[in-house]
Amino acid sequence: MKRIIYCIVGMFLFVRINFPTKASAKDTDYEVTMKQDLFCLMMAYPEYVKGIQYNEDKTVYLVMKSGRKILYDDRKSKNFEEKLAYPDLQDMMEDLYPLSSVTKLMDKNFDPGRCRVYPLLEEVYGNSKGQIERSLVIVNCGGKRYQFNSNNNAAEALKNVMEEVIPLSASRGDIANCLYPANGTYNYRVISGTNRLSPHAFGIAIDLARDKRDYWKWASREEGEKRLLSYSKELVEIFEKNNFVWGGKWGHFDTLHFEYRPEIILKGRCFSNKHEIEEPWYKGVSLEDDTARNYVEKINQVFK
Repeated sequence: MKRIIYCIVGMFLFVRINFPTKASAKDTDYEVTMKQDLFCLMMAYPEYVKGIQYNEDKTVYLVMKSGRKILYDDRKSKNFEEKLAYPDLQDMMEDLYPLSSVTKLMDKNFDPGRCRVYPLLEEVYGNSKGQIERSLVIVNCGGKRYQFNSNNNAAEALKNVMEEVIPLSASRGDIANCLYPANGTYNYRVISGTNRLSPHAFGIAIDLARDKRDYWKWASREEGEKRLLSYSKELVEIFEKNNFVWGGKWGHFDTLHFEYRPEIILKGRCFSNKHEIEEPWYKGVSLEDDTARNYVEKINQVFK
């Protein structure tokens, strides 16, 4: 009987130590958001992220399994264009992707997922054209076969999307009109007007059927919003369910564009509700999931 009591007490203490019921008094809004961002990155890239390094000068790094360290926050004040050109992980995760349906264009500089930290993409998907191409596999996209990166389940996610939307498109004209003819996936190129690689260069993005109102450089915001309202909501939901962000939810709209970004979708799923000071930073995470629970514990240990 004593042994049973000791076990119960021990379990209770373990939970209290590692999973406090309230946020620590030292957790500012910034610290809560940082922990949430790091959690999403660890969950999104489990094969590639080794852990977190927290230094005496309060700099925080995401440590990759290769040994590479990627800075969370450079603490520099940046305008919108600078965040696109020189983002850190905090910049990349800053805008919360909305998973609900949208009925109007996003604010002009609200582009969740459009900031990309290239050291992270290179670690996961390849740091050269040759390395990326060795990871490409073929995915059937409704009569056409496209190349997509197999790392981190990206190609598997696109395959799951297509297995659901292709049968639907046979009887749903709204889906077929958005889906066909798709404009492609892998293309090793830079983003027009920049020296930054496109996500297509990593084989993690697909452009669907093109409309002249699809892109912010091709159309006015009024035209873009009309296109947005006509777009299949069900198609978008299926892509998002499989960890793709949609360029239709960017102020710099890119309506035909879907991009595999599990960290952005995870944050939208787990942390879309406003955080209250009395709540733990991980409110919204299911601790019944062993992987999630393990990452929460690791983060708590780093920042204890």
